[in-house]
Amino acid sequence: MGVPGSDERQETVADIGEFGLIGRVTAGRRQPATTLLGPGDDAAIVAASDGRVVTSTDVLVEGVHFRMDWSTPEHVGRKAVAVNIADIAAMGGVPTGLLVGLACPRTTPTAVAEGLAAGMWEEATRAGAGLVGGDVVAADQIVISVTALGDLQGRAPVTRGGAMPGDVVAVSGRLGWSAAGLAVLGRGFRSPVTVVSAYRAPEPPYAAGPQAALAGATAMIDVSDGLLADLAHVAEASSVAIDVRTSLVPVPQRLVEVASALGADALHWVLTGGEDHALAATFPDPAGVPQGWVAVGTVGRGAGVTVDGRQYEKPPGWQHWR
Repeated sequence: MGVPGSDERQETVADIGEFGLIGRVTAGRRQPATTLLGPGDDAAIVAASDGRVVTSTDVLVEGVHFRMDWSTPEHVGRKAVAVNIADIAAMGGVPTGLLVGLACPRTTPTAVAEGLAAGMWEEATRAGAGLVGGDVVAADQIVISVTALGDLQGRAPVTRGGAMPGDVVAVSGRLGWSAAGLAVLGRGFRSPVTVVSAYRAPEPPYAAGPQAALAGATAMIDVSDGLLADLAHVAEASSVAIDVRTSLVPVPQRLVEVASALGADALHWVLTGGEDHALAATFPDPAGVPQGWVAVGTVGRGAGVTVDGRQYEKPPGWQHWR
């Protein structure tokens, strides 16, 4: 976690203390209009126009979700925010605020903590949300917990449980890029940069969530563990069967090239790779699929997820403790 090429002792979070660190990472930061009361009090106040708050929490652990020798602190900060706001978008919500918990060793350089915060602010700003509060504590490794808040703006939430037989399945955002980046880094390479960057800091299509809700999406989910694995959650919650058609699934040429170089399968990355945080949704009419979304399958009667009418023979996605 040190700064390469520096022989001088680096300032650590222990040197400036909890409140010194909080002051540094919040000073001069601008909040969106939805932040009625930001950092500095016992709790924050965030506006919710229709009286309902959408909320979600994710935890990122060093060595599990990120490695500091593979990513910069800014990348990790962006990723921590992105994975949470994607969940808000998957409900059809618009992100408004974020609460951040940071646990790290006392020897953590202040520059690392500030880099994490800079990445968080950058991604939050991109999504139109504010960092409104949080906490910092000592721990043996870096752990980041983010709670995201969102506003439905008067719309009904789009849950996983509304898909109906006859619906079309569509996706928005990148699929397979993060898995390809992880494979490249795992082989000891640092390029292609576009592929590696997709693993380091995903770029979810935040606006596509509310867009899908306005277009009448019947169910929606954030693709965090893999398209097939996450569509299985929709199928179970909706008591339907989902079939993905590989002829409809976009497989970018760049991924094909990387997979060929590594002896891997680009389609497998697209179908099962997690951490791109694309959105998958079901719509009642193929003609009603919004611009920027791509139809990849259908919803029918039954249970489970198939690929081209058959059970997928490989693992469908990421599972913890497996």
